[in-house]
Amino acid sequence: MSGISRREFLKNAATNAAAAGFLAAGALELRAKPLGMPIGCQTWPVREMIAKDFPGAIRQLAEAGFQTVELCSPVGYAEHGFGSIANYTPKELRRILGDAGVTCVSSHFSIVELRENQAARIAWARELGLTQMLVPSLDGPAKPTMDDVKRAADEYNKMGEHAAKAGIQQGLHNEDFELSMVDGQRTYDLLFDLLDPKIVQFQFQVSTISRGYDAAEYFTKYPGRFISMHLQGWSAETQKIVPVGQGTLDWKKIFTAAKTGGIKNYFVEMNLGMMKASVPYLRDLHAG
Repeated sequence: MSGISRREFLKNAATNAAAAGFLAAGALELRAKPLGMPIGCQTWPVREMIAKDFPGAIRQLAEAGFQTVELCSPVGYAEHGFGSIANYTPKELRRILGDAGVTCVSSHFSIVELRENQAARIAWARELGLTQMLVPSLDGPAKPTMDDVKRAADEYNKMGEHAAKAGIQQGLHNEDFELSMVDGQRTYDLLFDLLDPKIVQFQFQVSTISRGYDAAEYFTKYPGRFISMHLQGWSAETQKIVPVGQGTLDWKKIFTAAKTGGIKNYFVEMNLGMMKASVPYLRDLHAG
């Protein structure tokens, strides 16, 4: 799925009604057991900064307290500011990241660029030192049939096989297509049955609570099927995205369930101000 749909999704997530039953009073006072993971962020919210000055953008994220970042591919996201990353070799990118004191093991790739030349994208990922390649969506139709879902899953299983042979974990985010319905069933749930757990894992977008997708519920329902998650705080009262640790999400419940889900890393993904405001809470989480 294109970066535009990511932007539209986050905008919609801030305006849609939150699912009932996922409230937790006093969320600021909750403390989750530390997962022992570095505080991470997705670079999509700072794409304009990256387009102008990639090293400077990475330094700002490091100064804000982020220890690891998730990139977006300079091929699949070229028109959204990430094309500038192609000005650097993977070796130079590793140096820039290292100089800022941050790591990078994950990046998003569009399903289209993997269809066109997955081998080249795997080669770039390996040279950069990535171990995780995520797609935001399988890019199926808005109103799919069961056959549409099966075709999409078959295609991605094949991509997962190619990535696994190269030592890369292929993963799937939950965006537009994954949030559709087929014969009264969630496409997302069908994909857990259709995608091979040995070669494809999932990345959960926490803000999908606005559509009724409960992170803790999914981590518990599908143990060991998740590789990472994107964090957004959510206020049920205002029906808006807020910094992590504010609002009404029960982060203790989410992080505890994340262990069951198999989460390896997480990335805050909101506007830069909200991402910065999330760091103190996450630091406190990790302090236990």
